[in-house]
Parts: sequence; C-alpha cells; structure tokens
Amino acid sequence: MSPWTPQPQGLEEILRTIHESTDMNITVQRSITQKLNSFTRIPEYIAYLAYILSAMTDQEDRIRTIAGYLLKNNSRLILQAPAEVADYVKAAVLKAFNDSSIMIRNAASQDIVAFLGVLEPRNWPECLQQLVNALDASDLDKQEAAFNALEKACEDYPRKMDVEINGTRPLDYMIPKFLMLSEHNSAKMRSHAVACLSHFIPLNCQSLFIHIDNFIACLFKRASDDDPSVRRHVCQALVLLLAARPEKLMPEMNNVAEYMLYSTKDKNENVALEACEFWLTFAEDADLAPYLHPLLGKVAPVLLDCMVYGEDDLLWLEGDAEDAAVPDKESDIKPRHYGGKAHGLERESADPDQQQKPRIGAYGEETIDTDDEDDYDDYDDDFAEEMSTEWNLRKCAAAALDVLAVRFSGDLLNVLLGPLKEKLWSEDWLQRESGILALGAMAEVGCIEAIEPHLPTLIPYLIQTLNEPKPLVRSITCWTLGRYASWCTQPISEEHKRNFFIPTMEGLLRMVLDNNKRVQEAGCSAFATLEEDAGPELAPYLEPVLRNLVFAFEKYQHKNMLILYDAVGTLADAVGRALANPTYVEILMPPLTNRWAKLKDNDEDLIPLLECLASVTIAMGQAFLNYAGPVFERCNNIIHQSLLAYQAFQQNPDLDEPGGSFLVVALDLLSGLTQGLGMALEPFITNSTPNMLSLLTFCLKHPQAPVRQSAYALVGDMAMGCFVLLRPHMPGIMQELILQLDPEPKFEFISASNNAAWSVGEVALRYGRDDAEFQQWVNPLIMRLIPILLHPKAPRSLHENAAVSIGRIGLMHPVLVAPRLPEFAQAWCQALYEIRDNDEKDSAFRGLCTLVQTNPAGIAKSLLWFCNSIVRWNQPSPELNNMFSTLLQGFKSHDEPGWAAQMASFPPVIRDRLAARYGV
Repeated sequence: MSPWTPQPQGLEEILRTIHESTDMNITVQRSITQKLNSFTRIPEYIAYLAYILSAMTDQEDRIRTIAGYLLKNNSRLILQAPAEVADYVKAAVLKAFNDSSIMIRNAASQDIVAFLGVLEPRNWPECLQQLVNALDASDLDKQEAAFNALEKACEDYPRKMDVEINGTRPLDYMIPKFLMLSEHNSAKMRSHAVACLSHFIPLNCQSLFIHIDNFIACLFKRASDDDPSVRRHVCQALVLLLAARPEKLMPEMNNVAEYMLYSTKDKNENVALEACEFWLTFAEDADLAPYLHPLLGKVAPVLLDCMVYGEDDLLWLEGDAEDAAVPDKESDIKPRHYGGKAHGLERESADPDQQQKPRIGAYGEETIDTDDEDDYDDYDDDFAEEMSTEWNLRKCAAAALDVLAVRFSGDLLNVLLGPLKEKLWSEDWLQRESGILALGAMAEVGCIEAIEPHLPTLIPYLIQTLNEPKPLVRSITCWTLGRYASWCTQPISEEHKRNFFIPTMEGLLRMVLDNNKRVQEAGCSAFATLEEDAGPELAPYLEPVLRNLVFAFEKYQHKNMLILYDAVGTLADAVGRALANPTYVEILMPPLTNRWAKLKDNDEDLIPLLECLASVTIAMGQAFLNYAGPVFERCNNIIHQSLLAYQAFQQNPDLDEPGGSFLVVALDLLSGLTQGLGMALEPFITNSTPNMLSLLTFCLKHPQAPVRQSAYALVGDMAMGCFVLLRPHMPGIMQELILQLDPEPKFEFISASNNAAWSVGEVALRYGRDDAEFQQWVNPLIMRLIPILLHPKAPRSLHENAAVSIGRIGLMHPVLVAPRLPEFAQAWCQALYEIRDNDEKDSAFRGLCTLVQTNPAGIAKSLLWFCNSIVRWNQPSPELNNMFSTLLQGFKSHDEPGWAAQMASFPPVIRDRLAARYGV
C-alpha cells in the first residue's frame, strides 16, 4: 500500500479556506464555517490538515496551528478514514509533536490526546510508547510536553489507559515511573506525576493499588512541596483516596487531618479549595462519621473562616451599586427549564422541605429544580446546588458545613456557637456576612432543632440586618431568612406571629423593592419560600403583599421579572381561593395583563408568565372570568401554531426541531382555567377555531414527552371540571391514553405515563357506574395498569397513580375488574398504604372495597396487607369507614375460628387497631 500524498488542488483549497477563516467579518465567518463543515465529507480531509500542521513549514505558525485545532475537532473522522489516511495522520501528528515551534507542539499535543482517545491506546500503542519514552528525554521541554499530554489522557479517559496491549499492561510500568518522577527537579513534572496517579484512584486500578503504600508515602513527601500546583494535586489525591479507599487513610487520619486543615488555610485558593473538598467528601460518607466527629472542633471553625469573601470575589461581584434601573445583559439570564404539570400523591413520609419550583440560592443564582421520580432520580438536593456555577472556596466550605449540620446537628452547633457569635456581632461587615451565610447553611433538618432555642434572638437580628448599607449583607440575609421561613411561619401563637412571622414577611417585602438587583433577587426568592411555608396563613395580609409585588412589576429588570412571576404564582398556590376577592383581582390582574399584552407569542418571557397565570387562574376561580376570553384564545392559538411548526419539522427534518415549552405552558394554563372556571369555559371551547379539543387530541400523540404530560393533565382536569364538553372526544383520547400506559417508561416519559394513569381514573369516575361506553375500555386499561402496578422497576409515583385508577375503575365497573383482584391486591395495598388521606385515596379504597365485596376470595392471600392499609387511615370518610367495618365484620362472621387464627398471626399494632376501631 503506497503512503498517502496530498493532491495540489485539494491542498490549495483547504489552505485558502484556513487563511480566509482569519477574517473577522461575521458574514465571511458564517460561509467559512459552512465550507469547513462540507470538507468533513471528504475522506482525506484530516490528512490534509495533518500535512499543513506537520509539513508546511513555509506557512505561518498561526495557519498551521489552526489546521491543528481543526484536526482535533474532527478527530472522530479517523475511524472512517482509509488505512493510508489514518496511518499518515498518526505519523504526521507525532512528527509535529517534535516541531521546533512551541505553538505547533501545543497543537500537536492536543491532537495526540484527541486521537489517542478516539482510537484508544490499544489501537495506537506506538503513540503511548513515544510519550512514555519522552519522559526520560534530556530536554526538559520535551519531558514536560509529553507529561502534559499524558496527564490530559489520564484525566479524559483513564479507563482506556487501564488496558492490556499485546500481553502487557502499560500502566504496570507507567505507574512506577510516575511515582519516581514525583521527585523530579521540575515542579511541573512533579505536578504532572501526582495528577496522573490520582486520576486512576476512582477506577480502583490494580496497577496503582499494588503500589498504594508507596503512593501514599509519595503524597506525604510532596505535601510540603514549594509549588502550589503540586500541593493542589496532593490534596486532590487525598480527597479521591478518602472516597475510594478510606481504610488506607484512617490509620494516618490525625496527620492527614492536620495537613488538610493547614491546606484549607493555604494562601493559594486552588490548594485551599481542593483541601476543603476533603471535608465535604468526609462529611458526605455516613460510614466515616465516627472518624470525623472527634475532628469537628478543629474543622468547623476553619470552614467558617473560609466563608469570608476574598478580595477577588468582591471585585467580581461589584456588590455595592444601586443598579435597579440598569437594564440586564441578556447573557446574565440563564435559560430556564419549564416542566409540565405532574400529578402525584402526597405520602405520609413525604419530605416536607421538598422544593418543586426553581429558587434563588445564596448568591442570586437559580437552584436546580427536580422531579421526584424515586429510583429514576439521581438528583442530589444538597446545598452545593444552591451555589453559583462558579465553585470556589467559600461555597465549598458552606456546602461542607451544610452536610456537617445534617450529620452532627447539635454537636456541630456546640462547636460553632462561640465563633459564630463573634462573626455575627463583628464590626467588620465581611465577617458578619460570612456568619449569616453559615447560619443559613446550618438550617437543615436535624440541626434546626439544635438552633431553635436561639432563633428568638437570631431572627430579630437577621430582620434588623436587612437595614445594613452593604447589599451583599442584605442579600445573604434574605437567603438565610428564607432557610428559616418554615420556623417563622409556624402558627404557634399570636405572639409568635407578631414577633417573627409578620416582621420577616415585612422585611422580605422591603427587600423585594430594594434598589440593588442582587437584593431584589434574593428577597423575591426568599419571599416565595416564605409563601410556600406560610400557605393560607398569608391570606390576611394579601393586600399589602400584592401591592408590593405589583410595584415590583414597574421596578424590575428582565432577569428579576422571571423570579417575580414565580413569586406571584407561588402566592396564588399558597392562598388559593382567598385570591378571588375582587379587591385583590383588581390589584393583581392589570399589571399581569399589561405584561401579557407587551409579549409576542414567540417571546420566551411569555413562558414564565403563562406558568404564573396558570396558578392565578386556579386560585381566582370564577373571579377570573372577565379575563378568561383573551387568555383562552391566546393559549389555543399558541397550541395551534406550535403544532403547525412541529408538523413542518416532521415534513422537513433539516429544519431545527421546535421546542415544546410554549405548548407545555399553554396546555398547563388551559388546565388552570379548567380548574378555576369549569363549565364556564363552555362558550370558549365551543367557539374555538381550530377546536381546542381537536388540538388536544394531537397533543396526546406529540413526540415530545413534556407535551404529552401536560396534555394528559388537561384531560384529567377537564374530566373533573367540564366532563360534558370532553365526553364527545373520548374515543380518540382513550385510544392514545391506553398506549401511553407503559410499565417501564424511559426516564423522560415517566411524568407523561403518570399523568395518563391518573387521568384514566378521573375519566372513569365521571362516566359513572357500569357506563356502556366506558366498558369497552375497561379490559384494555386494566391489562396495562396491572403490569405497571406489579413492575418492580416502575417508579413509585407511577405505582401509586396506577393503583388509584385501578381502584376507581373497579368502583365503577366491579364485575369486570373483580376477577383480577388476586393478581394485584397485595401490590395495590403496598402502593397506597403510605399515601396521605385525601379524596383520591378515598375513592380508590372505596373501589377496592367494592371489588372485595364482589370477589371476597380475591383478597384472601393479601388479607394482612389489606388490614394494614385499613389501619393506616387517619380519618376515612363515613362511607369508606362503613365499608371497612362491613367487610371486616363479614370476614369474622363467615369463619370465626379462621379469622381468629389470621388475627393471631398479624403484628400486634394492626391487631390492636382493628380491635379498637372495628371491634374485630
């Protein structure tokens, strides 16, 4: 096979395009990008780039370097390239790595890392060999360049490095070499050596762990290295070891802890940050708590000191400006994710602090929103997520303190009380600010009980601090008050309300209208948290609250307006029908309709406004009727236009796929209108063009799961609020609905399946008992709902909704469902026994009781679970309670000796409650 050589014409065209790419004109840049993209279809393209990089020494270094970067960006093309092209590229890149120009060497180094990752070391062993050999070069530059490339490879794809090639494992000789080079005269070489070694710790790499004692000795030796980069990598390695092989560090923990405490105070922030990660990792591992507990007295005060703003932070934050009138840069506004309405049931063991809405963290950045999808959800809702994207020492220390608060609660407070008081009452505002941040970080379940006795002093202190001249102090105080909102809003007594709830509410409302945008943001977000925690307790104060929020509509710039919508929506959710008072409607609706009128149908800002209005319409109910016409019409139009756009994309896939957010929020707002207005929507639905219910049927089969999710929520809400209007369209709807019920949906389809499962039950109830039209769907539905209920991997929320719908279908069509009772009775009871008492649960259980009445033998094998789910009720409705009593008495009288034997086998708590409540 002859080696590859360039064709002059092709070479000239690619070279000319690279020269043209240096033109800064945007139009030129766009056409150059298109041209470069078209070159990727040429099989030899990467060989031309490699030739320009390595062989065209007559060209400027800059042009050759651009070719090198293009080569890196197109590295995957080598997998499809002809053999002679691939061979040429590999040889040329290794040649360029030895070029006399540092620019060319750097570009070639990046190419080597990219190609070694794409090809994998097993398919390019000569490259790995050349890099390892260069570590012994006499030229320090060559040594460092090779080690730099190796470090990037070890960081980017360590698993690909940990392989056997031709009967040997390269790491078996690389690891000892790295250990040896950790003593090199050059700090860069020492830094690369420790970094490379540390990248293999999380893999449990055998080639490293047979040298583990030497490695730990090497880390201790390098711990006092003069070079901060080396010390940073030592700290990083110790953090990784603590996570992967803590037993190796525990015998030396006193020394390691002393070193890490010392390093957490290092003047170099990068070293201090890596060392601080050690405490966060340590605190997160519950098994290591006994080793960490004795260190609390030393660790916690050091973390507290790390939370003071540094000079660099203050320069970056520019925190003192009264900037309320300064328009936001669009680049400051992060894209927000809008999830559709998800229907779930509240569990008795539900986390009271579970947050469903986006909120603002300690620095005015959005916290992550999460769906509670049990096993599917790997979201770790810790304090770290409430910090800005720019992770630094202060935030890491606060996150570590947060985890320590959960782990050690009162013991942590005992250690910190003295230092914390010093900071809170310090003359230096920076010290006070860090103390307030620490106080917020410690507001965790567990620790709050220890802090509670101090809150009658601390809350007034925080409210007073809202008057501080420094905006950074006011903003962190808002955040911390938000963290303690659940305590402030408890309806304990009139005195508690007067001393804590009202002053906190008034203080945060003042901050909502602050002249500093960061304070507005923190104040508005903390107020939204207060609204959630206060709920109906806010109703008496609605007028002043609304007047403040409405004033903010005039004052806020773009970014904070999005948070204000959230606060208004949350207020509506919190106070419910109290918002229907005509006075409140007159205060709130004009600014909302004013904003509404200014926004075009394709303006992204319409999305949060529609989301906010969905909550407002539900809360106002019939009081919203005067505003409903234009809102309904616009939602219908948005849905229609969005469906047309998606249809156009399906017919021409070269177009960009339209996002579903507008569709989702328009459907959710229609759900809100339905819940608020019910049958009063009839004229709007009847006169809609295209007909709203026809559009809804299209949404049910939309390829994007969030759209289907909101569409099924609307079906369920319409079943409850205006079933007469929905019924003529049910045959088409049911066809889609049955298909949506999947026992093991993909992660992104869970909420759509959930809402479909829930809406089935709502529809079944509205059709009524033994309805002839619904009967045709009973078997197809039950055949899909039972597998969902029995599937061990289906999310818990899906189990629950499936169980409720089976119960409701059984209530309406017991004769058709009862024969299947033995299949699902136990799983049904297990799915719902922890759910809080509510109307949905009541109707589902009445359905189960009806099925048991119809087929008593069907419950025989699941009697323990049935009885357990009965005694878990706190206050069943009179009708349901009567059904329980009748069934239990019936079981007992049917076979008294058999019943007595069954009862003897039950746990005492179930036996005692059945006897006390039902006399059995």
